[in-house]
Amino acid sequence: MIVRWGLRELNDTLGDVGVERPFVVASERWTHLDVPHVAWWSEVPSHRVEAAPDADGILAIGGGSAIDTAKLASARAGLPLVSVPTTYSGSEWTATFGIRSPDRRMQGGGGGARPVAIVYDVELTLDLPRAESVGTAINALAHCAEATYVKGRSDEGDAAALAGAAALAAALPRVAADGSDWSARDELLHGAAHAGRALALAGLGLAHAMAQAVGGLYGLPHGVMNALCLPPALEFNRDYVPAAFAEAVGGEPAERARELARPGGFGRLRDHGVPRDDLPRIAEATAQRGGNRNNPVEATPEEIERLFAEIW
Repeated sequence: MIVRWGLRELNDTLGDVGVERPFVVASERWTHLDVPHVAWWSEVPSHRVEAAPDADGILAIGGGSAIDTAKLASARAGLPLVSVPTTYSGSEWTATFGIRSPDRRMQGGGGGARPVAIVYDVELTLDLPRAESVGTAINALAHCAEATYVKGRSDEGDAAALAGAAALAAALPRVAADGSDWSARDELLHGAAHAGRALALAGLGLAHAMAQAVGGLYGLPHGVMNALCLPPALEFNRDYVPAAFAEAVGGEPAERARELARPGGFGRLRDHGVPRDDLPRIAEATAQRGGNRNNPVEATPEEIERLFAEIW
């Protein structure tokens, strides 16, 4: 994966991966950017995206929804994907994706995207609202946490995860206090880059399985659901979370995750319209997800229902 910093590097990056006619996937808020394109797809998220027939690559600009939409286009057309992330989601690092309709309802998942390069630019994150900043940063923190204990963990993944966790824990409170703090935003984005690499190396665990199941069913933001689901998942996995991760985040992992998420004001599942009576079927769906199977010990539907009840 080619990783570069600064939007000024985009044209050279596209050239280095052989893309001259990119099909851009980005919401209308980014149309002011002067980027090369043969066509622009602004419906984000989308399950209907199809690359323009004369495109020789895909260019994604935005958060996880835009990048996942672009991954669907990449997989369908077999074209290389260059991503310019504007949040901390980490989606830019993987070939797999969730498919959502424009109302954010989950339509399934897939793989086969061809991510080849990432261009990060701190300037594009400076006006990201507090809730989105906190939610997507906690999503990144979940990538770091899970990379250290899932079945797919490795020494290389641990190194990326611990570097990312330390940066995220240090920078997020500063960003939450002042979103225009360029230095804090820079550190947070570097932490998210480490987290994305850890995700690509190790895969997901129980926290993400929970967040994906409930978020996909109700069309809820993935970052917010990770902010709610990470603490109970860390408590469930307490025997497997390494001391090095606690040291990186500066305290007991589950409690630190709650503290770092607090400025987002995310409340509880009930505040997002999730009915209490639906928890058993959400738990059943969670148990079947790959993140639960990659967890050090698979949680049963009954155990997962209890975890959801804690945050309902």
